Amino acid sequence: MGYMGDYSMCICFPKKFGVTEAGPPVDVKEVFMKYATGGSGMTVEHLRWFLVEVQGDVEASMEDAERIVEEVFKRRHNNVKLSELALSLEDFQFYLFCVDLNPPLLNKVHQDMTAPLSHYFIYTGHNSYLTGNQISSDCSDVPIIKALKRGLRVVELDLWPNSSKDDVLVLHGWTLTTPVELIKCLRSIKEHAFSASPYPVIITFEDHLTPDLQAKVAQMVIQTFGNMLFCPSESDCVKEFPSPKELKYRIVISTKPPKEYLEDKNLSSRGSNSLKDKDSDEDTWGRMSADLTNDDDKSDCDASEHSQCDGDNEACDRLLRPLGAPAYKNLISIPAGKPKGKLREKLKVEKDKVRRLSLSEQKFEKATVCHGTDVVRFTQRNILRIYPKGTRVNSSNYNPLIGWMHGAQMVALNMQGYGKPLWLMHGMFGSNGGCGYVKKPDFLMNVGPNDQVFDAKAKLPVKKILKVKVHMGDGWHLDFKQRYLWSSPEFYTRVGIAGVPADKTMKKTKKRKGNWTPVWDEEFTFQLTVPEIALLRIEVHEHNMSEKDDFAGQTCLPVSELRPGFRAVPLFNRKGEKFTSLRLLLRFEFVQVDI
Repeated sequence: MGYMGDYSMCICFPKKFGVTEAGPPVDVKEVFMKYATGGSGMTVEHLRWFLVEVQGDVEASMEDAERIVEEVFKRRHNNVKLSELALSLEDFQFYLFCVDLNPPLLNKVHQDMTAPLSHYFIYTGHNSYLTGNQISSDCSDVPIIKALKRGLRVVELDLWPNSSKDDVLVLHGWTLTTPVELIKCLRSIKEHAFSASPYPVIITFEDHLTPDLQAKVAQMVIQTFGNMLFCPSESDCVKEFPSPKELKYRIVISTKPPKEYLEDKNLSSRGSNSLKDKDSDEDTWGRMSADLTNDDDKSDCDASEHSQCDGDNEACDRLLRPLGAPAYKNLISIPAGKPKGKLREKLKVEKDKVRRLSLSEQKFEKATVCHGTDVVRFTQRNILRIYPKGTRVNSSNYNPLIGWMHGAQMVALNMQGYGKPLWLMHGMFGSNGGCGYVKKPDFLMNVGPNDQVFDAKAKLPVKKILKVKVHMGDGWHLDFKQRYLWSSPEFYTRVGIAGVPADKTMKKTKKRKGNWTPVWDEEFTFQLTVPEIALLRIEVHEHNMSEKDDFAGQTCLPVSELRPGFRAVPLFNRKGEKFTSLRLLLRFEFVQVDI
């Protein structure tokens, strides 16, 4: 046996921390004792009174309470003899922590869906076909399908001719993105359009095509969607947009009306430059350097705008009309376009005509600074779409709240990315049963004396107070077990409001060490001046002494739709995908303020 000399070896065996199930919080015990008549058990009738008085479910019936008790006993005891059932404290805690039995939001459409489309915030994607960054990622129908399944209602497709000029591709122009065939995207939209919502899917075309290819697109659209396609008559959509209810299970096309093209040498002599002359709602990559150095009103007005077809030109109709099929322009239910002139003139409201206007995030921010009330007034009848600036090559996003607080309906984000702007987007469109259409609050639609509209810069009084009590959390030992297998977790929760600047805030609980089921029992109070568009932001982190704290779940919830009382709140990962087990038990209370 060899001699090891002065060398020594120390082996440390880390402690594996087990999971201790936390008991019910104090508030849960107290409310159970109150409604279970001394704690012997909570019957169906007791539970109904709890639903009415604590949870604010004023229409809760005995049948509703029976269903909950039955489900709890099925899942915990494999027993469904209702005549013998009464919830124990542990059963009651189990019910409160069940996301499907006790969700924070109503899971059904409950808003008025009969107003014009301009009265709604609409779940909108930007460059919906991209799988990754804006310059070199693949184009595919897969991200479109994924977004539709999540409830997205506005899909953007950039249309370009193929190399032989006889077919239409979808790609991000003047970049290295690999294309996908338009017909493949259209077929996937048809198959998945209404998998998450029955309300209309709007396809916005960024059109870089010649008239013959526009005619081919019209044929593809008609043949693919058939009766699903909403084709307005000559007088439709001129003075007012139809409602989401009228357009249920319909596909709606939005793009700029086609231009007049002369079938002569002038067209062919323009060559490939003709494509760059086409109108685009985007800061095109071909003009990127100019846009970055000269971001003024002139860059947002295309020189060729004057050549748009006015809708009455028969020669234009003949050019665009394939044999027996409607003209490309006749498929457009939501006409898009930018009037000539400076920014304020683009926001001019026309008495007998509605349209869609697209602005980059920089142009929109400029508009809100200089012409904020004009933006609100424009969006009361017309549709405003905002899209990310061209320098967001990594598919990052901007804060969508600035758009919503000015009434913009189509706040377009890169859905293939992730981060806080998308969390806010997911939160907003969790409203109204997740149908993709959220009715704009009345204050954005009201017109007062002297044509006054909402001014986002005005100082407003507190309208409502929201109290949020963070009781406890659970599920990390299941969803994060590989990550924290040998460590003692130290969780804390950040709770705050995203909304108008006066309402924006973020607070946090104390850290709770050594427990996979942390109990915080901390309450936070938020004073809200514009609760109608406020979002409750929640993040959970695990404290890490040696490096940055670890992300441990997040969610965003629309304040206006929060159900009062104790609620089980599911958590999501950075990409907005729901964890299997992670959830928090929170209590919400609203205090009305006399103004």
